[in-house]
Amino acid sequence: MVGTKTGPSLLYMVKQVELVVRSHLDELVKPAGITALQYTALTVLERHDGLSAAQLARDSFVTAQSMADLVRSLESRGLIRRERNPRNRRELLILLTDSARELLAGVAGPVRELEERMVRELTAHQEEQFRQALGKAWHALS
Repeated sequence: MVGTKTGPSLLYMVKQVELVVRSHLDELVKPAGITALQYTALTVLERHDGLSAAQLARDSFVTAQSMADLVRSLESRGLIRRERNPRNRRELLILLTDSARELLAGVAGPVRELEERMVRELTAHQEEQFRQALGKAWHALS
């Protein structure tokens, strides 16, 4: 039930968490000269290098147009490069550069600390349940 006397809806609470995480993440990556959205795209590529722009947009939760702008910006900074897909010459694949890997390594500690701060009041079991619940919620809506 939405908006009952028991408290805010889960959707509202998820959005609150997303906004505060993004705000903190923006502050953490700002000294590296990137935004939270750019950071997200780079971490997606860190896990799955060589994606198309469409795949990267889907996995980074942005529109294709936003991804096009983001890719241009990251490429001009030397954080990604594009090359033709050998299996489909019409498709360009996006790959991380060594500079991007160094940037990600440089912010990994502070990002990990942010995540630890977010779940600090949870037991290890609650943290695992939280992770599973978020995964199930995402899967139910995907």
